[in-house]
Formats: sequence, structure tokens, C-alpha cells
Amino acid sequence: MSRPSRRRILVAVGVALCVLVASGAAVWVLTPHRAEDEPLAEAEAMPGVRVEISDDVVVLEPEGAASGTGVVFYPGARVEAEAYAASWVPVVEATGTTVVIPRMPLHLAVLDPDRADAAVADHGEGVERWYLGGHSLGGAMAAAHAGGEPAFPVAGVVLWGSYATGGAGLADRNDLAVLSVSGSEDGLSDPAAIDANRGHLPEDAVTVEIDGMNHAQFGAYGDQFGDGTARIDDRAARSALAETVTAFLEQH
Repeated sequence: MSRPSRRRILVAVGVALCVLVASGAAVWVLTPHRAEDEPLAEAEAMPGVRVEISDDVVVLEPEGAASGTGVVFYPGARVEAEAYAASWVPVVEATGTTVVIPRMPLHLAVLDPDRADAAVADHGEGVERWYLGGHSLGGAMAAAHAGGEPAFPVAGVVLWGSYATGGAGLADRNDLAVLSVSGSEDGLSDPAAIDANRGHLPEDAVTVEIDGMNHAQFGAYGDQFGDGTARIDDRAARSALAETVTAFLEQH
């Protein structure tokens, strides 16, 4: 085989590999974890809670008296916003909190970490006290925005299966009420990682580990590659999570 022919073959192979990698990345980004039908339907039917789903956001509001507290919650990487409705509706029903779950570009909060500013501007009527929160990568981005220059006052941060990095600048923010909820069987934000990053939160941050819970159980979107094996069922996990978040919001 001549040298030019060999070179053309190598170039063709290289191009083919690039196409395969790009195609794989596109498929990965464009196939998010979808909300499971049954938990979402139950959330939409929850008495006392109004669930509004639009092209850019999911909003959960109490049908009765609102508390004046709101949470902007960032979804985890490649997870639909609707997947967190089932986890949040018991909290909304119990506390009167308004929860705004914005959709992210390509389902990745890292592509729009300041998304909360628009969410508050568009859906903040009647809310006087805002928390920022999120699951997994969404939580890390929410923490970073809370520690940066958000366009609205932030009362606190709520992290689910997530942690703040040192760059978020939260360690000395004693003005923020912070809750970090983890799962003992989380295979993605595992207990060791949560513990290793605990120092990036304020000293008085509330940390709770739910025994038996894994990473995907913070939402309702099915299994997730690399996750641990849960030792409690999804309903028990969501119930424990709701009790933890409700207690935190009521105390702060």
C-alpha cells in the first residue's frame, strides 16, 4: 500500500472516530432522564398543590395560603424538571412554599448557572424569601450562584445529593441557612465526597444522610448508571426527604 493511500485511510478512520464521538455526545445530551409517569401524575393530583408545567419551567404552588417562601431548584444533569415534582409536592403542601424548577439548556445547569435570576423575576410574585437549591450538578451550580452575585436576596441553599465547591464561597456565609441532604447508598455523590466537601459550607449548615437512599431517588426518573443500590423503596425515600426539607424550612 502506498504512503498516500495509508494516509487517506488514517484520515478517514480519524474522521469516523470523531463523528462517532460527536454522535455519542449528542445522543447523551439529547436523551435526558425522563420523569416517570406515575409519580408525576400523583404529584399533579396532590390536593392543595397546583402544578404548572410549561416549556421553560415547572412551578409548584400552594392552592391555599402561601408562606411567602420560595425555592428555585436546579435539576441534576440530564434530568427533566418534572422529575422533581413528586419530591417537592409534599413540601409545598406542608409548608406553603412556592417551588420553581427551571429547565436548563441541554438539561445541564452548568450551561446557565444564573438561571435563577430570570426564574425569580418571572415567578416571584408573593414570594418574600428565596432559597436556591438543586440536585447533583444542579446543586453545585445553585451553590455557586448563591455565593456569587444573584439578582435577588438569597436566604439559604438546599442541596440534594450534592455539594458546594470551594469556589462557591459559602464557607463564611453565616447569613445563609444551608441544608445538605445525602443518601447513604448514593453512588454518584457518595458519602465520602459529601463529607470531603463539608468544609465548603457554613459551620452551622444542617447535614442529613437518609439511610438506604441512592442518588436517583432524589427525583423520580428511574435508575441512573453508576448509582448505588437503594435499600429503601422510592416512596420511603421521597417521604424521608420531604420530612427533612419540611422541618428545615419550618425552622428557618
